[in-house]
Order: sequence, then structure tokens, then C-alpha cells
Amino acid sequence: MIRVIVADDQALVRAGFRSMLERQDDIVVVGEAADGVEAVEAAESLRPDVMCMDIRMPNRDGIEATRQIVNSSVGTRVLILTTFDVDRYVYDALVAGAGGFLLKDAPPELLVDAVRTIAAGEALLAPSVTRRLVETYVSQPPPGEERPAKLDALTDREIDVLRQIAAGRSNAEIGTELYLSEATVKTHVTRILAKLQLRDRVQAVVLAYELGLVRPGQRR
Repeated sequence: MIRVIVADDQALVRAGFRSMLERQDDIVVVGEAADGVEAVEAAESLRPDVMCMDIRMPNRDGIEATRQIVNSSVGTRVLILTTFDVDRYVYDALVAGAGGFLLKDAPPELLVDAVRTIAAGEALLAPSVTRRLVETYVSQPPPGEERPAKLDALTDREIDVLRQIAAGRSNAEIGTELYLSEATVKTHVTRILAKLQLRDRVQAVVLAYELGLVRPGQRR
């Protein structure tokens, strides 16, 4: 059973999300929070698998709440829910450790799928949205700069896989692109995250852009 907390400052929104999620046999909403302070406290006391987090809330916003929850030992993953498809706050929340984000006006079935995806430890960020967010907000290294030393820990194949991750591709898609089995890709991804001390694929995407491994407008 996937345990979920819904954090939003609007009671009607919380009620709507709760109703959608609790229709599922494998999801239970164990609590609600009306602001970032309550969200952090609820995560610590109830230890849900997923926190559905609004960004703009009183007392403590969703970004700081996300950072505190992710950096704690509760093991809760955060799904950002927003009314904006491109928002500086969304990017900041991803850097803070959110596992992905979803628009509030998305169909109910997408919210359910998003919760399951985040609970399974996968990142939820559409490639087009990833590209728009990162290309807009990440500072790019100067053209011609040599490969950052941080990437020296990776093999050439792992760098190839990291580029594919940054393009928003799934393990299956990466395998097809690089002629690797899905299991081999999964092993490469695990090693990349460990070597670069990254929490998940979202952080890998951000780092790939920050280091200049992938640049705005680049297509593979």
C-alpha cells in the first residue's frame, strides 16, 4: 500500500486530491497539511511514501519543506503539484530534491500514475518540460570549456548513458539508443548516481546541464 500525504493551503484542493487517490486499491492518504511547516511535521510523524506538495504555501513554502523532508531520514519522496508548467519555483524544488512535478489541472489518472511512479523511486518529468526548465534556469559553462573533472569518475559508456538520462529517456529507450539491455542500462544508472553522489535521475539531469554535458538546443 502506497502511503500519501497531500500538502496544499486550499482545503478544497486537498479534498479533491484525497478523493482521487483513495479510489485506488493500492493508495491510502494518511494525512493532510495546509502549509510547509505542517508538511514537514506530518512527514516526520507519519512517514509516508509520497508527499504531494504544493509550492506556494504560507509559513514555509513547498521548496523549503521539500528540502527538509528529502534531507531527513524519513524516506519520503516528494511530488510537486503546481499550476504553472514553467516556473522558477518548480526548478528550485527539483534542485531541492523533489522526485518530479505534475500540473494541477492534469487528468485524475495522471495524478494516480504520478504517485505510483514516484513511490517506485522513478523520476517524473516529461522530457520537454525537463528541457524547458533546465535550459531556462541552469547557468551554462562557457563554450569550449574542457570536460569537468567531476565526470572523470565515469566511464565513456556511463557518460553516454548520462547524456541519454539528460534527454529524459527511460531505461528502455536508452537501451534501444545505445544497443544495451535494459538491465545493463539500469546498472549503469545506479553506478552513475553512486559515483556522482546524486539522489535520483532528476538531479542527474540538472548536473548534466550544469556541467555542459548537454547544452540548450542540443538534440541527439
